Amino acid sequence: MSKLIIGASIGNCVHVAGVLNFLRLAEEHGYKTKFLGPAVSINYLLDAVQEANPEMVAVGYRLTPETGYNILKRLQEGVEERGLTNHKYVFGGTLPVAKKAQKVGLFDAVFSGEEEIEEIIAFLEGRESERESMNYGNTLLERLKLKKPFPLIRHHFGLPTVEDTVQGIKEIAESRVLDIISLGPDQNAQESFFRPEEMDEDEKGAGGVPIRTEEDLRSLYRATRRGNYPLMRSYSGTRDVFKMAELLLKTINNAWSAIPLSWYNKLDGRGPRGLLESIRENQQLMKWHGERGIPVEVNESHHWSLRDAHDTIAVVMAFLAAYNAKKMGVKTYIAQYMFNTPNATSASMDLAKMLAKKELIDGLQSEDFQILTQVRAGLTSFPPDLDKAKGQLAYATFLGMALKPDIVHVVGYSEADHAAESPDVIESCKIARQVINNSLYGYPDFGADENIRRRKEELLVEAEFLLGAIKQVASQGVKDPWSNAETLARAIRIGLIDAPHLKGNPVGAGRLTTKIVNGACYAYDYRKDKILTEKERLALLKEEVEFGR
Repeated sequence: MSKLIIGASIGNCVHVAGVLNFLRLAEEHGYKTKFLGPAVSINYLLDAVQEANPEMVAVGYRLTPETGYNILKRLQEGVEERGLTNHKYVFGGTLPVAKKAQKVGLFDAVFSGEEEIEEIIAFLEGRESERESMNYGNTLLERLKLKKPFPLIRHHFGLPTVEDTVQGIKEIAESRVLDIISLGPDQNAQESFFRPEEMDEDEKGAGGVPIRTEEDLRSLYRATRRGNYPLMRSYSGTRDVFKMAELLLKTINNAWSAIPLSWYNKLDGRGPRGLLESIRENQQLMKWHGERGIPVEVNESHHWSLRDAHDTIAVVMAFLAAYNAKKMGVKTYIAQYMFNTPNATSASMDLAKMLAKKELIDGLQSEDFQILTQVRAGLTSFPPDLDKAKGQLAYATFLGMALKPDIVHVVGYSEADHAAESPDVIESCKIARQVINNSLYGYPDFGADENIRRRKEELLVEAEFLLGAIKQVASQGVKDPWSNAETLARAIRIGLIDAPHLKGNPVGAGRLTTKIVNGACYAYDYRKDKILTEKERLALLKEEVEFGR
């Protein structure tokens, strides 16, 4: 039987948002709730408690602290007079009133808005509520379950020295504002950790923390063992990827692996691997993690959008990333949706593209393939003005909540000005958390908007056409072209999968031209000044390139 919580704002206080939010959260965790309303008298509240015999009574008051203390003392006296002391009493209000409420001696818990959501959930579930002994979850799935219905928060972090990064991680962990620290090694470490003789130490710390030894990684992980004990994960590396996977697992207990499908090679200049070689190796790396039950995120789709590929390619590559992860035996897949990419994408067209991706990806879900949704702001969408950038972070977070994410990847608002230091990370996460809290209940259904729905359906039709074309360039005898490395490499090489920024690339086509029209990114024929459907684009491509197998 569900336990009952009665809630009310008492005295002359008409502010009910805090009580209602507490009751909604309680319902998510198995309680029945009854809200008595604003400005409820003490006698009315106690009559309801006598009649309903609830497990818990939630009381709110947000006005003058001194008046609040007097009202709460009268409530305590009434509870004792009526013999209602066998119930739990909880108070919520502003910090000054909360301090007064703690002195009353009636309440099992007092919430002022400073608490992290995990503490409130722990209280509702009857788990140990002492901050230092709380169980936050040692794995991604454990942490998700404990924090439900709130998404987990992730942030990238890596400073130019190991020492500064360790200190920053300690500060972030103590702040309890995020759940996953996403470690960013410098480019030297990503490419040449196991080949130190090849490193150019003039570039030490470029793009992240200069990890050079196992002990560096262990010290970074030890720094997370405080506060809310955030999980840690790291990039998979661009070479010696299996050695790196083993290293990350044993040193930082890698929460999940982020693996590209077709990148981190000569295509993007982030490694020496050839395109076909890297696709094969990335697939096997997915398999390696799948065999060990480690969640996998495939960073693929947004890399094409960052290079101005049109939306159809972004949708197709999002699907193929998830499809390949499933084929390689991954059990828990993290689908990442990067908004605001390309920059000129409008809110409605952004949502249409993401909803099309999500519909295709969710269609792959099965008993042995669990899909988690992760949203984030676009890397290049942040203005250098830091005040404006904070607005961009809030906007992107709100937009991403339309997908009901399991994970929110917060991009620090300082991105366009400097690499995020610990105060930037903490502030960025606080901004995002407030948006999440405000968006969790009663969020509008943007997918019902006619323009968004129409564009989503258009993208699904175009994606189906392109996926069919990829099948057609497979060699004879290939049973599954969408997970066949040779077919995928050929599709990129000849330009079925392409991006304008790949012009002159040694392994990509670079023939595609695109244009933002009414907020969406389309393949575009500048000679005829017209949008191209996939059928038209591929017909023109076939005139220039041999599609032979």
